[in-house]
Amino acid sequence: MKDFEDIDALMADIGARARAAAAELAFASAERKHAALIGAADEVWRRRDEIIDANAEDLVYGEEKGISPAMMDRLMLDEVRIRAIRDGLRAVAEQKDPVGAVIAEWDMPSGLHIQRVRTPLGVIGVIYESRPNVTADAGALCLKAGNAVILRGGSESFHSSALIHECLVTGLKQSGLPADAIQLVPTRDREAVSAMLKAVEHIDVIVPRGGKGLVGLVQREARVPVFAHLEGICHVYADRDADLEKARRVVLNAKTRRTGICGAAECLLIDRQFYTKHGAVLIEDLVKAGVEVRTEGELLKVPGTVEAASDDFGREFLDMIIAAKLVDGVDEAIAHIRHYGSSHTESILTENDATAARFFERLDSAILMRNASTQFADGGEFGMGAEIGIATGKLHARGPVGAEQLTSFKYLVTGDGTCRK
Repeated sequence: MKDFEDIDALMADIGARARAAAAELAFASAERKHAALIGAADEVWRRRDEIIDANAEDLVYGEEKGISPAMMDRLMLDEVRIRAIRDGLRAVAEQKDPVGAVIAEWDMPSGLHIQRVRTPLGVIGVIYESRPNVTADAGALCLKAGNAVILRGGSESFHSSALIHECLVTGLKQSGLPADAIQLVPTRDREAVSAMLKAVEHIDVIVPRGGKGLVGLVQREARVPVFAHLEGICHVYADRDADLEKARRVVLNAKTRRTGICGAAECLLIDRQFYTKHGAVLIEDLVKAGVEVRTEGELLKVPGTVEAASDDFGREFLDMIIAAKLVDGVDEAIAHIRHYGSSHTESILTENDATAARFFERLDSAILMRNASTQFADGGEFGMGAEIGIATGKLHARGPVGAEQLTSFKYLVTGDGTCRK
């Protein structure tokens, strides 16, 4: 790893080159972008053994740094996960190119014909922790949407991300697109993050992808606009009209499939009538699966549960831990989620259409689900090929941020010597 004495100068150079590349990408053909992504996918697969070797170095670094088991799981790459990276690149390649798509068009009495069309945002900065696959996902989605991107990966994934980045650049070069379209910050120095956050002349939007500490830092200090979610405090509510077997499957999957992702369930709410009818089966299933259930009141009678701390109902555990609570109906569940949630993802388990409609209508999280695991809160599962992150804000993008969400729009106005009266 090369040391850089002047981080500000390094980042200014990267930013200037990204801005130049973005100007060329804005009118790059869909065919060239498709070719670049397919070439990158092939290169990732061809170099998979090298990537796994590089990842082994990162895993050693992660262990020495003492990162959590959940973060180590995010960091680890094997052939199965590299195949998923390859397939994700191919899936993004095959999506319809969003740039130039006509969103709406209309004619005015003045004789003007007006079109609203999608256009790239420009230069996107992505700051992320641990997960080296984000290098491929973010690079691919930004390229598909005609944006240049500056990637600042986590220090733990430094070597893995560098190899994956090389594969992306190979694809760019093979297709005749500027290599500077996808750049990886070549240092672990944290000053590079600070430089990105204030690079208003070079970067149009920052996307942080990581834990609360990273995202909070970015939201506090960024002078560049930010797409982000601070935490994934996702809820599952088992309604009185839930199907028992569906509920058991969904609750276990939502918590235990992968505990370290932002779509993992962190709080289970159980309607008291469901509990009266079916007993503690949902809690017992979790305990049997090795989940620590933190709860209160009557649920503490269930063997294996522990008393919840005062802040457990608003915590993102990212571990085999879940908070659980009995509620009196959907309205109390809604009130709880409004108070403790992070506007990420909530799921209701019910066979009652009216109750589900009330849940959907009265909550305003980015993603609301019915009879489905919160682990589906993912751009790939939404048909986007991949995602650059989940946005929980209200402006521009919400939910999984795919290629289409990485565009803005402009108006094309056509007249015929038309003058305003």
